[in-house]
Amino acid sequence: MELQIITPESSIFSGEATSVSLPGSDGVFQVLNNHTPIISSLKEGEVKFEPVGEIDTSHPAMSKNGSIVEVSIKGGVAELLNNKLIVLAD
Repeated sequence: MELQIITPESSIFSGEATSVSLPGSDGVFQVLNNHTPIISSLKEGEVKFEPVGEIDTSHPAMSKNGSIVEVSIKGGVAELLNNKLIVLAD
């Protein structure tokens, strides 16, 4: 799926991912390729995803743990539609 993680200051990531774990307001949830459309509010936590191929993790909010990339957020909104996940994060 296509993943975009965007903050008011910058675009943190834009690329392909096979799975994404998000800190939803009602708990952590995961989306995979071809997931049903969803809109969810997000709370403070980590967006964790498995990118397709190697990526640059030099952004200060990003860290890498094996093949999983983690992005710290303070909250936000996620929308998944037509295999494109957009995370608008604080």
